[in-house]
Amino acid sequence: MKEDISVLVEYFGSHPMIRIVDFLIENKIFDYSKKQIAEEVGISKATLFKYFVKLEEVGIVTVSRRFGKTKLYKINEESPIVKKLVELGLTLADVASNKIIREQKLPLKVKI
Repeated sequence: MKEDISVLVEYFGSHPMIRIVDFLIENKIFDYSKKQIAEEVGISKATLFKYFVKLEEVGIVTVSRRFGKTKLYKINEESPIVKKLVELGLTLADVASNKIIREQKLPLKVKI
Protein backbone atom coordinates (compact mmCIF):
# COMPACT_ATOMS: atom_id res chain seq x y z
CA MET A 1 0.00 0.00 0.00
CA LYS A 2 1.34 3.44 -0.95
CA GLU A 3 1.80 5.72 2.04
CA ASP A 4 -0.24 8.91 1.86
CA ILE A 5 2.03 11.90 1.65
CA SER A 6 1.14 15.54 1.93
CA VAL A 7 1.54 18.01 -0.90
CA LEU A 8 4.36 19.77 0.96
CA VAL A 9 6.37 16.56 1.12
CA GLU A 10 5.39 15.61 -2.44
CA TYR A 11 6.55 18.91 -3.93
CA PHE A 12 9.45 19.82 -1.61
CA GLY A 13 10.82 16.40 -0.80
CA SER A 14 11.17 14.31 2.29
CA HIS A 15 13.76 16.47 4.02
CA PRO A 16 13.51 16.08 7.81
CA MET A 17 12.66 19.76 8.31
CA ILE A 18 9.80 19.56 5.80
CA ARG A 19 8.52 16.37 7.43
CA ILE A 20 8.64 17.91 10.92
CA VAL A 21 6.78 21.05 9.88
CA ASP A 22 4.29 19.08 7.80
CA PHE A 23 3.55 16.71 10.70
CA LEU A 24 3.02 19.57 13.15
CA ILE A 25 0.79 21.49 10.72
CA GLU A 26 -1.36 18.43 10.05
CA ASN A 27 -1.63 17.74 13.79
CA LYS A 28 -1.90 21.33 14.97
CA ILE A 29 -4.44 20.67 17.72
CA PHE A 30 -2.04 18.36 19.56
CA ASP A 31 1.26 18.95 21.26
CA TYR A 32 4.20 16.57 21.29
CA SER A 33 7.51 15.96 23.00
CA LYS A 34 10.60 15.95 20.81
CA LYS A 35 10.80 12.18 21.22
CA GLN A 36 7.20 11.77 19.99
CA ILE A 37 7.84 14.05 17.02
CA ALA A 38 10.93 12.06 16.00
CA GLU A 39 8.98 8.80 16.23
CA GLU A 40 5.96 10.10 14.32
CA VAL A 41 8.08 11.64 11.55
CA GLY A 42 10.35 8.59 11.34
CA ILE A 43 13.68 10.27 12.05
CA SER A 44 16.30 9.81 14.72
CA LYS A 45 16.38 12.07 17.76
CA ALA A 46 19.79 13.34 16.62
CA THR A 47 18.31 14.41 13.28
CA LEU A 48 15.37 16.04 15.03
CA PHE A 49 17.64 18.02 17.35
CA LYS A 50 19.77 19.13 14.38
CA TYR A 51 16.82 20.85 12.67
CA PHE A 52 14.48 21.63 15.56
CA VAL A 53 16.67 24.45 16.87
CA LYS A 54 16.22 26.32 13.58
CA LEU A 55 12.45 25.87 13.72
CA GLU A 56 12.40 27.28 17.25
CA GLU A 57 14.67 30.21 16.34
CA VAL A 58 12.31 31.49 13.64
CA GLY A 59 9.17 30.81 15.69
CA ILE A 60 7.70 27.98 13.61
CA VAL A 61 7.37 25.77 16.68
CA THR A 62 6.65 26.85 20.20
CA VAL A 63 6.49 25.29 23.64
CA SER A 64 2.82 24.72 24.41
CA ARG A 65 3.19 23.36 27.93
CA ARG A 66 5.56 21.63 30.31
CA PHE A 67 5.23 18.82 32.74
CA GLY A 68 8.24 17.99 34.83
CA LYS A 69 11.33 18.28 32.67
CA THR A 70 9.39 17.51 29.49
CA LYS A 71 8.43 20.27 27.10
CA LEU A 72 5.61 19.77 24.63
CA TYR A 73 5.64 21.57 21.30
CA LYS A 74 3.08 22.71 18.76
CA ILE A 75 3.17 24.50 15.46
CA ASN A 76 2.99 28.25 16.09
CA GLU A 77 -0.19 29.16 14.23
CA GLU A 78 0.43 32.87 14.90
CA SER A 79 3.75 32.82 13.03
CA PRO A 80 3.64 34.60 9.66
CA ILE A 81 5.93 31.87 8.32
CA VAL A 82 3.51 29.13 9.37
CA LYS A 83 0.59 31.05 7.88
CA LYS A 84 2.44 31.24 4.54
CA LEU A 85 3.36 27.54 4.69
CA VAL A 86 -0.27 26.60 5.30
CA GLU A 87 -1.33 28.87 2.43
CA LEU A 88 1.33 27.29 0.20
CA GLY A 89 0.12 23.80 1.12
CA LEU A 90 -3.46 24.74 0.27
CA THR A 91 -2.40 26.27 -3.04
CA LEU A 92 -0.37 23.17 -3.94
CA ALA A 93 -3.31 20.94 -3.02
CA ASP A 94 -5.57 23.03 -5.26
CA VAL A 95 -3.13 22.77 -8.17
CA ALA A 96 -2.74 19.02 -7.67
CA SER A 97 -6.49 18.43 -7.48
CA ASN A 98 -7.11 20.53 -10.60
CA LYS A 99 -4.49 18.47 -12.43
CA ILE A 100 -6.23 15.24 -11.44
CA ILE A 101 -9.59 16.62 -12.58
CA ARG A 102 -8.14 17.67 -15.95
CA GLU A 103 -6.54 14.26 -16.46
CA GLN A 104 -9.81 12.47 -15.73
CA LYS A 105 -11.77 14.57 -18.22
CA LEU A 106 -10.27 13.00 -21.29
CA PRO A 107 -12.34 13.43 -24.44
CA LEU A 108 -14.36 10.42 -25.48
CA LYS A 109 -13.40 8.80 -28.75
CA VAL A 110 -16.44 8.21 -30.93
CA LYS A 111 -16.25 5.78 -33.85
CA ILE A 112 -18.27 6.76 -36.88
